[in-house]
Amino acid sequence: MLFSETSFIGIDPSAGVKPFIYAAIDQNRDLIALGQGQIDGVLAFAAGQRQAIVAVCAPRRPNSGIMADEKFRETISPQPQPGRWIDFRLADYQIWQHNIRSPQTRHQESSCPNWMQMGFSLYRRLENFGYQTYPQEDAQCQVMEVYPQACFAVLLGLLPFAKHTIEGRLQRQLVLYKSGLNIPDPMRFLKEITRNRLLNGLLPHGNLYQSEGLDALVAAYTAWLSKYHPDQITLYGDPDEGQVVIPVAELIDKYT
Repeated sequence: MLFSETSFIGIDPSAGVKPFIYAAIDQNRDLIALGQGQIDGVLAFAAGQRQAIVAVCAPRRPNSGIMADEKFRETISPQPQPGRWIDFRLADYQIWQHNIRSPQTRHQESSCPNWMQMGFSLYRRLENFGYQTYPQEDAQCQVMEVYPQACFAVLLGLLPFAKHTIEGRLQRQLVLYKSGLNIPDPMRFLKEITRNRLLNGLLPHGNLYQSEGLDALVAAYTAWLSKYHPDQITLYGDPDEGQVVIPVAELIDKYT
């Protein structure tokens, strides 16, 4: 499907074992699509956009080895302890300094988990379709890297509940709803819970998205924010190695 206005698409490789999850919103933060599919189908959706910013919930590439360079490590504040953080990306290290646990991106692609390798492949194929690495002035199609856990932490101002729990999904969907996304109010989920439904093991899941869909949605929202409120995002990491886009102007010292 092709849209004339800019589309903002979040893609979650979903641990590399399930179909990719994707979400798309328009300039008004209205939901265009929320679904799943194999990589070819997701790429076809992205390729059908005249203007789009795609945010992928996976690292762009393996680490380049700069964190093993002693001279480079001397330029980082705070400086890593000797022998630590050697096989990490700069972005991974910087995010951890705020007490947000990010996955380790190793130097060898074959040593990275399957979902990361699927992400690497996705970036390469998007680039073949003409997507350029964010930020590129005047580029109609751009791709960026996001880390959903960090996105939700900075939007909430604290570390969120575990993503697969009911409370974690409620919390994530609520902060997206309050951020202006035209999605169901998750508080309706609570209002529809009755004693009889609980006793019979029935919960009204229709108004509450799954965790992977919420990750894709926060990625799409981060892409939207990067276009309309670029002063409200922060980039972490080395541009050549891969930068993570965070949807806040400034992170607090520690998220707890």
